[in-house]
Formats: sequence, structure tokens, C-alpha cells
Amino acid sequence: MPDVKGIPLDAPLYHGGKNRGGAFLGCQAINLMFSVGHEANCLLPKELAPAANPAIAIVGVASYRSSTVGPYLECYSGIQVRDPDGETGYYIPYIYVTVNDAALASGREVLGAPKKLAHIRLIREGGLIQGTLERPKGKRLLTLTAQPDERMSSDSRQMYSARTNFYSVRQLPPIIESGKGEVTQLVKWCTDRTLRRDERGEEVLFTGPTSLTYDSPSIIDPVHNLTVGQALLGTYEEYDARLEAIDILSEESNPVNDDRRA
Repeated sequence: MPDVKGIPLDAPLYHGGKNRGGAFLGCQAINLMFSVGHEANCLLPKELAPAANPAIAIVGVASYRSSTVGPYLECYSGIQVRDPDGETGYYIPYIYVTVNDAALASGREVLGAPKKLAHIRLIREGGLIQGTLERPKGKRLLTLTAQPDERMSSDSRQMYSARTNFYSVRQLPPIIESGKGEVTQLVKWCTDRTLRRDERGEEVLFTGPTSLTYDSPSIIDPVHNLTVGQALLGTYEEYDARLEAIDILSEESNPVNDDRRA
């Protein structure tokens, strides 16, 4: 696979390639996995199906202190799915980043991740860690609060994987007048995470009580469409990661009728 370059071609915002992928260092993240109702089906492309019944969703807030596209924070929502090859992962209907043009553009252009700019915070106060998402500033869309007070047990570890597949829809809109150029692709990508080890050599992977609230629903940013059912697993982790594009699972174009072609 040739190197990936954004535009403008002589001064791109980012570079990438199959052999090196994207690197993320010094990461911290809190996540909540929870059951979600049938409304999850309405958010999925036809090639993907929920991997469980009831469906399982995840919402997380992460801080990437250093990466190949610079430092930023991210808030993401995902639905656990099974793809046509039988592999599982998370379809990403919503994802937000703090102001970082390279992170926004590379996510949208290369992977189809529907990234938007937002105000995201990840703070620690005593034994609590809290992540928040606002768009615009002052419009609180969600609050994720965790008390990661115990190391993850072997039973809980069965729900956790350091290598995770993700799926997103990359869409190139048509040129308005001619209708040419429309392409819709289902992209598969993954992250490989290496958990940081503390001074005793133990992985920094904790669990504990975690809550998610949708503070102020918005039809513009409907993250609340993933209704929180039963909380299944809350996690706090520190890690380095590598991101890699895997494949295009499907591609549809909308060719222009002959009588409309030049």
C-alpha cells in the first residue's frame, strides 16, 4: 500500500502508510460498556449486525498525550458488531476530538470516522475520573464518571481485548450539479494497545463503578441515541497504541445516468 497523503498534496496535514500506521503514546482512557436497546440497529450499516442480544455499546473518553498527528482528546461511541467475515468489533456512529486539524482530517478522510470538533475534558479529582463532552462550549452532551478502584479480574478481562476492530462509513458526496463522484465505503480498521505497567510490573487496567449521563440531548449531536441500559463494565487504562487500516468491506457508487453524462 502506498503512503497516504492528505491534501494539499505538497503540504498535507498528515502522512501514513500500511507499514507504520498511526502511533499513540501516553494514552489514558475511561470507558463504559452497557446494554442498549433495538435502537442500535437503526444506526448500523446493512453489512453489520449486533454481536449480542441485547446489543452492547461503549462510550469512552481518551487523552492522547502524544501521537503521529499530535496531542488531543477524544470522545467516542460504539456498537459491538459482527462483520461479514464473522469478526467482532465496534461500529462508530459518533466520535469527537479537540481542536487538532490533522486528527480530524485523517480520521474522516482515511477511515471514514465521523469526527467532529468539540470541547472534551478528562480530569481526575481524588479517586474519581470524569470525562465530559460539550458542543458547542457550554452545551454538555454527556458526562462519564468512573471510580477505578480495583484491578480487572480474569472474569471481567474476558470482555476486554487489547486489539479491537472498528468500523466506519467513508462517504464521498456527489458533485451537486452532475451527481458524479458519490462513493460509500464500509471501512475496517483496528487499534493494538499495549498497556503500561506500573513499578511492580502490573498492567494499568482498572475497573470500578462507572456512570454515564446524557446531560443535554441535541438533535445536532444525538449521542443520546445509544440509550444506557444495564452497565456491564467500566474501565480505566493507560497504554500506547498503534492504529491500522485493515480493509474496505463494501463499496457502493451511484453512477450518473447516461443522459446526464457530459
